[in-house]
Amino acid sequence: MTQLKELPLTTLQFYATAPYACSYLPGKTARSQVATPSHLINADLYGELVNAGFRRSGLYTYRPYCDECNACTATRILVKEFIPSRSQRRAWKKHLGLEARVLNLGYQEEHYQLYQRYQNERHAGGEMDHENQDQYMQFLLQSRVNSRIVEFRDGPNDPHPGRLRMVSMIDILEHGISSVYTFFDTTTNAASFGSYSILWQISQALELNLPYLYLGYYIKNSEKMSYKAKFQPIEGLIDDHWQPIIGP
Repeated sequence: MTQLKELPLTTLQFYATAPYACSYLPGKTARSQVATPSHLINADLYGELVNAGFRRSGLYTYRPYCDECNACTATRILVKEFIPSRSQRRAWKKHLGLEARVLNLGYQEEHYQLYQRYQNERHAGGEMDHENQDQYMQFLLQSRVNSRIVEFRDGPNDPHPGRLRMVSMIDILEHGISSVYTFFDTTTNAASFGSYSILWQISQALELNLPYLYLGYYIKNSEKMSYKAKFQPIEGLIDDHWQPIIGP
């Protein structure tokens, strides 16, 4: 495991934020460690930061830095060893008809409207609920690395060809794909769009001959974050070393 002190980060500074309410564990207080200045964090340097447990939100690069909690674990799927479960194979087969299109970062009103509907349905009352257009653009459309939008639409054999179903934001790094954020149509109860998005990203990492899909933070006791352990084999950055996370 590459230690943070060994990275070429001499021009960066790191500071800890003030405590704030944790978004995932009720009653918990969180802090983040932030890398600055953001304009120096290019694709190569960001890849090393991701390997040390950092993530980005727009131009903001951070990792959990909580005083009394270490529940957040950075994760990566070993894509060449990945074996889909039965339910994941069903999800893949169910949504194979979706047409994926990879786009450069840029604002599209249709994407923003889907994002708003997704937030209202899945995160009502949360900190991202009712984000305005500027906040959406700062969160997902600002990047200094190799970032892409992937939109998924119903195919020609579906009842509503061309209907936007899902949008994923990804970063393409030297050693893997980093999954930034995914939002999707929540009106179809039997859909497995979230799982399909991860499976599609795994397939793209394999196609690009990249060893990892970085999947963000795993939190065992958070329903919103524990699902990541279902994608095996997956590793977590624990005590500064990448170690296997055992699935549920």
